[in-house]
Amino acid sequence: MADHYASGTWQVKQGNDQEFVDRWTEFLQWSRANYPSILVANLIRDRRVAGHYVSFAEWTDEASRDAWKQNPEFMTHFDACVALCEHMSGADFDRVATV
Repeated sequence: MADHYASGTWQVKQGNDQEFVDRWTEFLQWSRANYPSILVANLIRDRRVAGHYVSFAEWTDEASRDAWKQNPEFMTHFDACVALCEHMSGADFDRVATV
């Protein structure tokens, strides 16, 4: 079980949903190919709010997650996703409890 996470909240511009999903998938395929310490990444869609998505990825360690974000190619892939959004916010998390 992972203890380190990266997460994003995305509000995709109307009519761009499939292209956003395709770009996000490409971004995370690149991420997994270059950073084996990413365990799993998910993109989930809000059933009630059109264009609202949440992404989260589990990482084995904080240093790898930070190196991923510092790679210049990260911004190329990330910006391709953001370009299709009205709003995006992201955060890093660490596990503090499990029930």
